Amino acid sequence: MAIPPSTTAGEALAIIVHMAGEIANRERPPVRVTLRRERERPLRAGEPVSTEQRAEIELPESALERLWNAEALERLARSYWAFLERISLRLLRVRYYPDGRAVTLLGLLPLLRFHAPEYEFGHDFGAITWRIRDGLLVSRSGRDRGWLRLSVQRLPRGCAADSARLLIVSRVESFVPRLALAGRRGRWLRRIGVALYAATQLRIHRWVTHAFFRSLARGELPRSVVGRFASTAAASVP
Repeated sequence: MAIPPSTTAGEALAIIVHMAGEIANRERPPVRVTLRRERERPLRAGEPVSTEQRAEIELPESALERLWNAEALERLARSYWAFLERISLRLLRVRYYPDGRAVTLLGLLPLLRFHAPEYEFGHDFGAITWRIRDGLLVSRSGRDRGWLRLSVQRLPRGCAADSARLLIVSRVESFVPRLALAGRRGRWLRRIGVALYAATQLRIHRWVTHAFFRSLARGELPRSVVGRFASTAAASVP
C-alpha cells in the first residue's frame, strides 16, 4: 500500500500503524475461546472454598505443536498475572520473590502470598500450581493451606483438518477466605461471612478468570519474569 505524496505526517503515521496491525493480524493464527459450564461446590459456613472455571480453546494444530512446551506453559502463567494487573488498572500488582509470588494492593499490602509455582508438563497435560501461603484475604486458619492451579489439557481434534482443541481450567481448592469469618464464631455470623464472600471476592474472581480466558483469543503470551524454562523458542498464542 503506497502512501500518497500529499499525505501529512500525522496521516502517514496513522496509515503505517494500520498497516502494521493488518500484518500482525494476518501473521497471528486464529484462536477461538468458548467458556464452559463451571463446576462448583456449594459454599458452606466454616468450610474451605473450592471453585473452578473452564474454557475451550481452538487453534491451528501447527500452532499448538510449536507451543506445546514448558516455556509456553510458564508464559501462560505470566499472562495470568499480567492480565490481573492490567484489568485492575495496576491497583493490583504482582511481586516476585525467590520463594514465591505476592498479589499486592499498589505494591504495598500483600493480599495473597503464594509459594513458588510447581509445574507439571507432559504429552497432553500441563499445569502450574501456586500453593497459598498467607495474605490479608486469607483467614488465619487458611495459612499454608489450599492452592490456585491453572491447567491445560489437549482434547480430540476439532472438525477442521488443521484444528486443535485445548481445555483450560482455573481451579482454587481448599481456600479459607478471611471474609468467610472462619474460626470459633457463631454459625449465623459464619453464614453472613460466606454470603459476603460469595457476593464480592468470589464473584470478582469468576469475572476476572472468564475475562482472562477470553483475552487468550488475542494470542499473546508475555515473557516470564523468572524465565525458569526460557529458551530461544517463541510463544505467541496459548
